[in-house]
Amino acid sequence: MAYQRDTPHSPTRDTTGDREVRQVPTGSEIVNMIGRLQDLRGFKDQHWEGGFEDYLQIVRHNTRVTRTAFQRMYDMILSKGTREYYEYKKKIIHYNFFDDKDHGGVDAIFGLDIPLMKLVNVFKSAAQRYGTEKRVLLLHGPVGSSKSTIVRLLKKGLEDYSRTPEGALYTFTWVLPAEIGRKRSDQSEVLSCPMHEEALHLVPEGLRPEVLRMLNEGRPEGDRVLIEGDLCPACRQNYKDLNLRYGGDWTKIVSHVRVRRLILSEKDRVGIGTFQPKDEKNQDSTELTGDINYRKIAEFGSDSDPRAFNFDGEFNVANRGLIEFIEVLKLEVAFLYDLLGASQEHKIKPKKFAQTDIDEVIIGHTNEPEYRKLQHNEFMEALRDRTVKIDIPYITKLSEEIKIYEKDYNPGRIKGKHIAPHTLEMAAMWAVLTRLEEPKKADLTLMQKLRLYNGKTLPGFTEDNIKELRKEASREGMDGISPRYIQDKISNALVSDKGEGCINPFMVLNELESGLRHHSLITSEELRKRYRDLLGNVKQEYEDIAKNEVQRAISADEEAIARLCSNYIDNVKAYTQRERVRNKYTGQDEEPDERLMRSIEEKIDIPDNRKDDFRREIMNYIGALAVEGKSFNYKTNERLHKALELKLFEDQKDSIKLTSLVSSVVDKDTQEKIDVVKSRLKKDYGYCDICATDVLHYVASIFARGDARD
Repeated sequence: MAYQRDTPHSPTRDTTGDREVRQVPTGSEIVNMIGRLQDLRGFKDQHWEGGFEDYLQIVRHNTRVTRTAFQRMYDMILSKGTREYYEYKKKIIHYNFFDDKDHGGVDAIFGLDIPLMKLVNVFKSAAQRYGTEKRVLLLHGPVGSSKSTIVRLLKKGLEDYSRTPEGALYTFTWVLPAEIGRKRSDQSEVLSCPMHEEALHLVPEGLRPEVLRMLNEGRPEGDRVLIEGDLCPACRQNYKDLNLRYGGDWTKIVSHVRVRRLILSEKDRVGIGTFQPKDEKNQDSTELTGDINYRKIAEFGSDSDPRAFNFDGEFNVANRGLIEFIEVLKLEVAFLYDLLGASQEHKIKPKKFAQTDIDEVIIGHTNEPEYRKLQHNEFMEALRDRTVKIDIPYITKLSEEIKIYEKDYNPGRIKGKHIAPHTLEMAAMWAVLTRLEEPKKADLTLMQKLRLYNGKTLPGFTEDNIKELRKEASREGMDGISPRYIQDKISNALVSDKGEGCINPFMVLNELESGLRHHSLITSEELRKRYRDLLGNVKQEYEDIAKNEVQRAISADEEAIARLCSNYIDNVKAYTQRERVRNKYTGQDEEPDERLMRSIEEKIDIPDNRKDDFRREIMNYIGALAVEGKSFNYKTNERLHKALELKLFEDQKDSIKLTSLVSSVVDKDTQEKIDVVKSRLKKDYGYCDICATDVLHYVASIFARGDARD
């Protein structure tokens, strides 16, 4: 009998009482559901196994299965598609792969399209064997700039890609007879290649040209098979033993080979390796290239027998895929020697064995101090010469920085608290300001520079000017506040007892400021003072934004704006045509209301000596619409719309008595008008009841100080 309790499933009526109970799924139903959702066909494809001749047939029809690690990496990134756009007259390619849509955008990268373009161009060059396949890729940048996230994306992507038909790759196992196997038993033994190498390595070197001719017959230049590298020591030993047994008959040797599909997996240590420097006393280079299995030396008689060796170093397991070096420049010199050979020669040197071929992407990441140490170390010239450095800076575009925090702090993830409008924006604004260099142009402020970078326009600044601004600030984005610090302080604000269920910009900005006192990466009082001053700039910016939104909410009465516009147009028409205006209340003809017209025009800084031009411009605009059979709407003229809103706000703010909010007594009529404004803030701008009240009190306090600006 199924267990019953209150759950959101199909309702049934309880006969013993007048309440509803709901049916929950049983354990067997859940198991059956999982069984139905399984992709058994995909599992079968991913675990394909066949003979060597079967694999040659696969290669003949699809040479992509023999791609190098760099070729597979590049194709994996392109498989997700691209999007092109132009910034400062330069074509930018956005690679969809870095949006991480397959995993819900958990590791999505924002605002780094140009550095990622440089990285993908290195992969492209390496895929075409132009030289960068012999280099160590070094992601260099400040802490928290997404270096580790980029590598994590590449590792996850390779795992997923290897499961698809397009990303298929293969390796092989040995089925050894009892007398050759490593186990002392009467049964045959199955041994996988410890380095997951390409099965074509089994083709004898002298016969490879003829085999390649047959495989590549009729194929274009860019779609041909190449056989690079040789068998690893363990497979070489098996090959030699079988070679002696069958008197050199290669066809009988490969009859003991089973080719199988290879699925890359970091957790299973297949095709993806990660190395992190440890305490200097405990570091051992065998962690990279494998080590002797001392328990088996007595069994096989020698420590140079590959059967007594564990090929489980990070270089070994990462073959055919990618190896990540965390804080690569903290490696000891002994490790760096292995790294040099692995990058330039694509070979590693396991203890007691000859150099062994590898095929993998070597990528490391480091921060600024460690890289400076490398530059000043003359003994590291060989590593510097084999390194391709790719700068991964902080984001310097506000809209992209905001996306980082919106991903982590959105209604779907934040439970029980509301984040007031502009809270994340103000935190992101301060973070970006700390990363920008002071502009060299005297008439440009840092806040204006931020707006220009964010796609806004300023009089006198063209795309070429902005491009020049970026060029003269060569280190921009390599210093400043990390997104992690911002995230920590937003989290502090969310879990604090302040805010009554809603956090506002000032709560987060205050957290950011208080944290500066103990920030471990701020080493000078001068820098700390600069960051505090920038917080002041951000607070002033928020003040302007808050006033503007309250102004727009107060003056959002479209009927009132339409009446004001109609009155203004009537007076402008009479003024430009030298006519009089009929007063609809008195019925008398009067002169155009100059005071009304100027009170509107001054809101958008139309000087007195330019008023005639502006009024004629408005009438010409209305006349042009009439010729086309269209009617005039104030919303189509942005400048006039803004002027009307500001004028209406000026007229209504006194009737609403916004400043009375700072007092304890508000009359009923005023409260009703304030409630209307609050409802507009909630509906049109995303405020909740708490933060709508807060922002009204805040703007009211500004007006109470008497320092409000239009």
